[in-house]
Amino acid sequence: MQTTFTAEQLADPATAESEQILRKCVHCGFCTATCPTYVELGNELDSPRGRIYLIKDMLENGRPADPEVVTHIDRCLSCLSCMTTCPSGVNYMHLVDHARVHIEKTYRRPLHERVIRTVLAKTLPYPDRFRASLKLAKLGKPLAPVFRAIPGLKPLAAMLALAPDSVPPASSVPAQGAHEPQREKRGRVALLSGCAQSVLDPEINASTIRLLTRFGYETVVPRGEGCCGALVHHMGREEEALAFARNNVDAWMREIEKGGLDAIIITTSGCGTTIKDYGHMLRLDPDYAAKAARVSALAKDVSEFLDTIELPEPEHVSDLKVTYHSACSMQHGQRIRRQPKALLTKAGFTVSEPREGHLCCGSAGTYNIMQPEISARLRRRKVKNIEATKPDVIATGNIGCITQIAGGTDTPILHTVQLLDWAYGGPKPQALG
Repeated sequence: MQTTFTAEQLADPATAESEQILRKCVHCGFCTATCPTYVELGNELDSPRGRIYLIKDMLENGRPADPEVVTHIDRCLSCLSCMTTCPSGVNYMHLVDHARVHIEKTYRRPLHERVIRTVLAKTLPYPDRFRASLKLAKLGKPLAPVFRAIPGLKPLAAMLALAPDSVPPASSVPAQGAHEPQREKRGRVALLSGCAQSVLDPEINASTIRLLTRFGYETVVPRGEGCCGALVHHMGREEEALAFARNNVDAWMREIEKGGLDAIIITTSGCGTTIKDYGHMLRLDPDYAAKAARVSALAKDVSEFLDTIELPEPEHVSDLKVTYHSACSMQHGQRIRRQPKALLTKAGFTVSEPREGHLCCGSAGTYNIMQPEISARLRRRKVKNIEATKPDVIATGNIGCITQIAGGTDTPILHTVQLLDWAYGGPKPQALG
């Protein structure tokens, strides 16, 4: 794609990077076939190619974002299916991230959008606040139909609908500090405790700690680490995202200096995609660039890490039929496709995949709140394809997908690591009881 940025514009590192990304696009349109919003809506501007044109026009002309650009960029799930499909290597992720920062800086959203986005940014990344908000949401659930009937308040209705009926107590969250190996020590890893997942389903991290310590790994939950920054990053709130990244880099570097780390284990694939990009996000920060690159190199999805170690024979072999849903951030963001299925198969499960496995379930961070209609359409499509495989249980590696898909089916859905923990000597997951 030909570009006409000025030398003055290209002096800005973010613009210079976006210009190089734009020049790689050859207009082929392969991305349209695998873009969930284009498949559902059929609008060229709701495809990666269409959004690239809008971003190019906005950045090249140096103008503020307008309602049309914002509408179509907001509809992007950042599922990154287009990057898997693209034959030219267009880094759409970094391009749309830059566009969102530009929108945040130059566009004033309607009041109700500003309020809802601020509430999400100041609540979801903080476990204590999030836990309190979920308890309040339980009281507000009867108002969901009223909010759903008012266009500007539909995100509130979506939030209430997604809120679980009960919240695990804070005491069930795995303790910070070191968890000693249960056999001869093979290594030392850190575990991201995260934000939303630690509130919605702390058993995921508990299962991970049991599994890793059973296999001989000292597993550290570092003090001071927190949200990875993905939620605000995808809202274009750049400084908040970078602050979260720096905080986590500091926490993990302390552990590296204390006793070394073989890996930083991530159990939420959406977080993993962002943490693996810390090196890029902080590349211009002289105090953090090298440290962030080191952290990104150590970051591993739990399935990615387990695939690299020798596993014993499973202690509990089940005949359960497992349908594996590959989260977009797993298969497109991190290019991890084979490992989770191979681990589940080795553990004795019968594993299948649904049709259209490359298409997003509609969760995508806060997307199912901010774009509830499109999200609901994508969930119906995903659930239909999953249920066609007639599974006993659904497995995936992302808490957002778990929450989203669970709202559309009665089939139990678990994190992959919970099934692996059970197979290798851990307790049977309650959802299978």
